[in-house]
Amino acid sequence: MRYKLLGHSGLRVSELALGTMTFGQDWGWGASQEEARKQFDLFVAAGGNFVDTSVNYTNGTAEQYVGELIHPRRDYFVVGTKYSLSRDWDDPNGGGNTRKNMHISLELSLKRLQTDYVDLYWLHLWDCMTPIEEVMRALDDMVRAGKVLYVGISDSPAWVVARANMLAELRGWSPFVALQVPYSLARRDLERELLPMAKALGLAVLPWGILGAGVLTGKYTSASAEPKRLGDRHQVAERTQRIAATVRAIADEAGHSPAQVAANWVRQQQSRAEIIPILGARTGEQLQDTLSILDWELTPEQLQRLDEISAIELGFPLDMMTGNKYLFGNMRDRIDA
Repeated sequence: MRYKLLGHSGLRVSELALGTMTFGQDWGWGASQEEARKQFDLFVAAGGNFVDTSVNYTNGTAEQYVGELIHPRRDYFVVGTKYSLSRDWDDPNGGGNTRKNMHISLELSLKRLQTDYVDLYWLHLWDCMTPIEEVMRALDDMVRAGKVLYVGISDSPAWVVARANMLAELRGWSPFVALQVPYSLARRDLERELLPMAKALGLAVLPWGILGAGVLTGKYTSASAEPKRLGDRHQVAERTQRIAATVRAIADEAGHSPAQVAANWVRQQQSRAEIIPILGARTGEQLQDTLSILDWELTPEQLQRLDEISAIELGFPLDMMTGNKYLFGNMRDRIDA
């Protein structure tokens, strides 16, 4: 395992992060405590120090497991947790981005994690209600109180992130240093706005869902098959089946698993932003397979094949900006930018 600086900060994190949404069986699927420990031990043995969880994962069981696992060496690990998603579905203030929910969620997370601080505190999902000023000031208060060291944002529009960080810069508040988003060969729409924004603002990007909920591993082989937990709106389309077929073909050629191919494609997108993939698994064997991407890389030819089969239309405004002769006339190729 190699290590990266987390976005525009001096915090050193492993090049892969351990996702813990599968820690606990409260939702009817996931890893037992014994299996979670096996995953954690494999990740640490590979050099991993970056762990991702959330206040709502498996109704709090994930944070409890993480707290027990990191406790013997708390200060060694970089632990990120999130707030926003509802803690109580019958409480109007049980979820959202408000200062109230942030305060209650953070105290609950600290208790479960058996610690007095978290290294990285994430806003989990933009609620389209809370003023950005309230969010950024409240996060900065948590940093100044010593309960949070750095802040990040997950699953939110690019304009929200950009506006929030500009506000933080102007007011002297703690800015977001990282962005967490779904990104895979099957889902590249982030390349339109979010990844260019992250690169421009110096945000680390932690992709989740890098295996497309199992679709890219060949787990679902018919166009009518539907991955668990994706819902009706994410049925496996013909396009995704074609991508999965190419992943399987390259896996056969390279002598590696389809999961490794799909994960390595994400890991090798460093030209688009600082990418730190989140590895999520239900078993130690699955995690060990994905961790093996540390030992090899896709060739340029294989990357090109995967890029071509999974390419998306960038749409406006990128398609108008790229190669527009009216911007530079005949001079674009003579300008070093």
